[in-house]
Amino acid sequence: MGDEGLPQGAWTFLTSHARVLLALARDPEVRLREVAETCVLTERTVQAIVADLEQEGYLTRVREGRRNHYRINPGAPFRHPAEAGRDIAGLLALFADDPSSSRHKRQRA
Repeated sequence: MGDEGLPQGAWTFLTSHARVLLALARDPEVRLREVAETCVLTERTVQAIVADLEQEGYLTRVREGRRNHYRINPGAPFRHPAEAGRDIAGLLALFADDPSSSRHKRQRA
C-alpha cells in the first residue's frame, strides 16, 4: 500500500496509514471515499488501512445510522522500535488540525 498518486520513486515523510488516521481524526464522520481522495489512494486501499488500524487498536468504528463514526485512540503506541515508548497523541496534536480548513476560515472572516 504505497503512495498511489505519486510519481514512481517519489516518497513522503508520512505513511499512508498515518495520513488515513489523521484524516479520520480531522473528521470522524468522513466517508472513506473522501479519505481516499484526500490521501490520493484508492478506496480499497483506505478500507484495508482502516481495517489494519482498527485491528491494532488505533481506532474503533461505530455505526451511527447509515454512517460510520471513527474514534481514535490517542494512547495507542507507535509500532516501530525507533518510536518505542511514544504514543500517537503527539502525531495527532501536530497534524490533526487541517491547515487548509483553517486557511479557508481565516479567508472568510
